[in-house]
Amino acid sequence: MATTKAQAPAVTSRRWAALFFIGLAQLMIVLDATVVNIALPSLQRDLGVSDGDRQWIITAYTLAFGSLLLLGGRIADYTGRKRTFLIALLGFAGASALGGAAPNFEMLLIARALQGGFGALLGPSALSLLTVMFTQPKDRAKAFGVWGAISAAGGAIGLLAGGALTDYLDWRWCLYVNIPIALIAAIGGYAMLAESGRAGKARFDIPGVLLVTGGLVAMVYATSQAESDGWGSAKVIGLLAAGAVLLAAFAFVESRVSQPLLPLRVIANRTRGAAYLAVGLAVIGMFGAFLFMTYYLQVVKGYSPIKTGVAFLPMTTVILISAGGLTTRLLPKLPPRTLIVPGMLISAFGMLWMLTLEPGTAYASGVLVAGLLFGFGAGMIMPVALNYATHGVDPGDLGVASASVNTAQQIGGSIGTALLNTIATSATVDYLASHGTSPAIAKQAVVEGFGVASAWAAGIILVGGLIVAVLMNTPRPKHQAVAEDAESVEPLLAHT
Repeated sequence: MATTKAQAPAVTSRRWAALFFIGLAQLMIVLDATVVNIALPSLQRDLGVSDGDRQWIITAYTLAFGSLLLLGGRIADYTGRKRTFLIALLGFAGASALGGAAPNFEMLLIARALQGGFGALLGPSALSLLTVMFTQPKDRAKAFGVWGAISAAGGAIGLLAGGALTDYLDWRWCLYVNIPIALIAAIGGYAMLAESGRAGKARFDIPGVLLVTGGLVAMVYATSQAESDGWGSAKVIGLLAAGAVLLAAFAFVESRVSQPLLPLRVIANRTRGAAYLAVGLAVIGMFGAFLFMTYYLQVVKGYSPIKTGVAFLPMTTVILISAGGLTTRLLPKLPPRTLIVPGMLISAFGMLWMLTLEPGTAYASGVLVAGLLFGFGAGMIMPVALNYATHGVDPGDLGVASASVNTAQQIGGSIGTALLNTIATSATVDYLASHGTSPAIAKQAVVEGFGVASAWAAGIILVGGLIVAVLMNTPRPKHQAVAEDAESVEPLLAHT
């Protein structure tokens, strides 16, 4: 039944209220990628975790999350996006409670893996719900401006939250904090959303599930091991090779089966392919920025965790202004690459500004400038890329298309962190080998390492911008629905 003019304001307000609760779920996912990081030292002391094992606190989450995303997206398509969204929220809350109460390292690892698994259900279902609710270009631009701001700023908010919770409460609250967020999002989602999904009996491509899960596990695990073992180790090379073979086999299988887990048409489209690339490469720089700025402020400048988190607030603010103010207004009026490419150039310049840092550089002329530049660029990239990641996709494939962009984020973050950290560490070691090991030289060596790695990050982002400029030839949105769905917006929202 069509929506009448009298009903339209209520439907519109309910839709924006639903965005609030879906956005809370996305914020929780992004927060969890960084909120635990600052708590690692105190967590390690409390549970008696060795230096060699502490990486598993992060890796257990990223392995489960990154490897199960495509399956999570297809589950959302077939079993219902609202149902998947609510189950994932409750599961994430339960896993967070288990992790917060963990009496030992093993229980914490189980909880972190469960968080990653439920996150792999939550991310695609949340983004696909957003996509089917907002189809008009102007409203879609606003909604994805909010979504992009959350995705870009959430990591910095996580650093601030992690520092505050660790300093003033306990590391366990970095996990407990997810419980109220998840419950509020679940209650609101239950009240505001109605079911949407793919018609027909659920059929899962089991060979595809096994191949892509195995391939992504190998790739994510390889990048996590590269930080400690080095990119040239036999284990890392073997895992990367195995991952590449499994993913190639997955692509072959998907081109042959009648009900593929990931229809190749989803990623072969030039617009969507360029959007996934932009997200993945932007996240490489984003994780590099968070990593280097955090270590520079704490190790070189001696900032406390909470002071480090506060130092990220200007970057978070400018992301919100760029994404929610500028990009939201321009997105319905301009072709996507005219926003993404300049955003990547500005972000790359922000990374290059890290080359100006010295141990004695003031915050205002160093980290602040780099953070503002990078944040402004990220606010131009993320809303546009996330918007076009589901551009023109068949409504029945929205979950798996949403999962694909989440996978790009996860793989970009994993590879970026490992690759840039390895580059920075190697440059630091080389500097120490040629200059000595006094405390002053040690700080300078750390800064030199960050500078070299930041230059690499800038180069990666610039190459990505060039590829997007050539590949994404999509015109500006027309003043009509971006995608024609079989359903109107009204059935996607719960009736009063």
